[in-house]
Amino acid sequence: MTQQGSSDAGVSRRAGTPPSRWRTRRPLPPALAFCVAVIYPVTALLFRMRYRHAERFPSTGPVLVVANHVSVLDPLACARLVWDCGRVPHFLAKEGVFAGAAGRILRAAGQIPVARGRAEARAALAAAEADLAAGNVVVVYPEGSVTRDPDWWPMEARTGVARLALSTDAVVLPVAQWGPQRVHDYHAKRLHLRLRAPADYLVGEPLDLTDLRAQVRAGRPMSGELLREVTARMMACVRDQLAELRGEPAPPTTTPHPRRALPGDLPGSAA
Repeated sequence: MTQQGSSDAGVSRRAGTPPSRWRTRRPLPPALAFCVAVIYPVTALLFRMRYRHAERFPSTGPVLVVANHVSVLDPLACARLVWDCGRVPHFLAKEGVFAGAAGRILRAAGQIPVARGRAEARAALAAAEADLAAGNVVVVYPEGSVTRDPDWWPMEARTGVARLALSTDAVVLPVAQWGPQRVHDYHAKRLHLRLRAPADYLVGEPLDLTDLRAQVRAGRPMSGELLREVTARMMACVRDQLAELRGEPAPPTTTPHPRRALPGDLPGSAA
């Protein structure tokens, strides 16, 4: 099922029906209200949002959104998806985004900066864990940056998202996105200004990690092998969903993450 814009499309408003999901959000702090007032009309101009299975997005409780990354603009469109599903998105984002007045607004709006360095990355993960424990929605791009795959398939992911998934009770929701790269091509470093470019989103079935979470709580260490296994399961879902959106099979191999840091990268343990 494809839904245009709001996840309430086609929902009956008769007496006795569940309230609109727009009412599941708590009152917004001023900084967050300002971000919504800016971002919502921008996304309405840039993108024609098209959703598949938005009904899978939980209306309450902690949610860890795991998404592929195709453009520097796709956080705006992904934020719109979460908002249209009745929730407030909190992104893990590189620290450079949090400079100046804009950075102060983003922090006050509940966004989570990730600094380079092991200790700082651990602090970002701890902040994300606390956010999930409070019942919020945290969005993570496990690739750590816009994909370097020449055909825009997800590249090799980092494992910090698996640590978040195993250490919390959040619903792990794989989300595939396709289309924002048509407006800003990161590979060519080129902006193609156009209005209402299609931006397609497919919300997958929640990933069941009950068994592995129980093992971790029983004392199983979060080894590199375990974290890679969980990350691979998440990204396999995202890749399959992206293949469905694109109407073509995903390639059999995954583009490795660049060995050197590139602009837009997040630290390995935080994304």
